[in-house]
Amino acid sequence: MRFRILNPRRPSPLRGSILVLTSLAAAYLLSGFPDTKPSILILIPALVALVGSADTYRCVSHPRWDLYHAGVLLMLYMDLLSIFMILFLLFYPYMLWLTGAH
Repeated sequence: MRFRILNPRRPSPLRGSILVLTSLAAAYLLSGFPDTKPSILILIPALVALVGSADTYRCVSHPRWDLYHAGVLLMLYMDLLSIFMILFLLFYPYMLWLTGAH
């Protein structure tokens, strides 16, 4: 392949983070955030975010600690935060006890 980032056989932390952040943006747009509405379509960005996080996790396999390893760990923390935000956007409209609506 011409671009190393597009080759799925090579680990790339940037590819995984791009997948996670674009799925967070898609989930935000699908939920219509300030006026959240239930949408099962948010499952698609949630699954893409999990795949992107797994792709980022593939980069941890270095035998020694270095700054690259530290950067990958920071990206994994960002992925985790994004996944929980997507799950919040998915489950929040169904939690009527939390919103106070009856």
